[in-house]
Amino acid sequence: MILDKLKKELAALADKKQAVILQRFFKTGKGEYGEGDIFIGIKVPALRNMAKKYKDLPLDETLELLTSEIHEHRMTALFILNFQYNSGNDGIKEKIVKEYMRNVRKYVNNWDLVDLSAPYFVGDYFYRKRSKRKKLYSYAKSNSLWERRVSVITTYHFIRQGEYEDTFNIIEILMNDKHDLIHKATGWMLREIGKRIDEKIEKQFIDKHIGDMPRTMLRYAIERFPGNERRKYLKK
Repeated sequence: MILDKLKKELAALADKKQAVILQRFFKTGKGEYGEGDIFIGIKVPALRNMAKKYKDLPLDETLELLTSEIHEHRMTALFILNFQYNSGNDGIKEKIVKEYMRNVRKYVNNWDLVDLSAPYFVGDYFYRKRSKRKKLYSYAKSNSLWERRVSVITTYHFIRQGEYEDTFNIIEILMNDKHDLIHKATGWMLREIGKRIDEKIEKQFIDKHIGDMPRTMLRYAIERFPGNERRKYLKK
């Protein structure tokens, strides 16, 4: 199988010292959000290059790679899926996103995996398939941290197209979320609305929800504001 060759090439790039750093950075210890994840120590640019080299990997083998216990294998699979989505017909696109959504809970299971996939081919799919966006709303209510993060990060693609309504709606669902990774994600998306669409719209949303907004979300959302304005919001 071509997949065996790909795995061997990834193994050749492994760096034990880098793996230790990554496992600490991505919180793989007991009780942490990435508990049990296995890293072999390959940086993102090298994984992108490998995915480009193997972008024609058969879809069934790409999906098998996505279920690997090794983090870098899963990331490579997501990069390959992005290539295949962009070059595929409507049927391929549909299948890729369906398989992605089915595997989020177990295998797209850290914030980098979400952030390097959801805003791209997943975001494009739901931008074009408006009638299916209810899936994102159901994910926003999920007990899976990663499904919840996918729900809001996917809308980054919408923001880049000038749309923000779904982002606001999903952030409102996530407003009382307990996890810091959701606070960061929602604050980030608010900031992007202000940056890419209209800062007035962002401020209106913040003013409406300032009493309920977690502090981390607020800090991320106002990061680009002038210092005096940031201080004013943080005192509210």
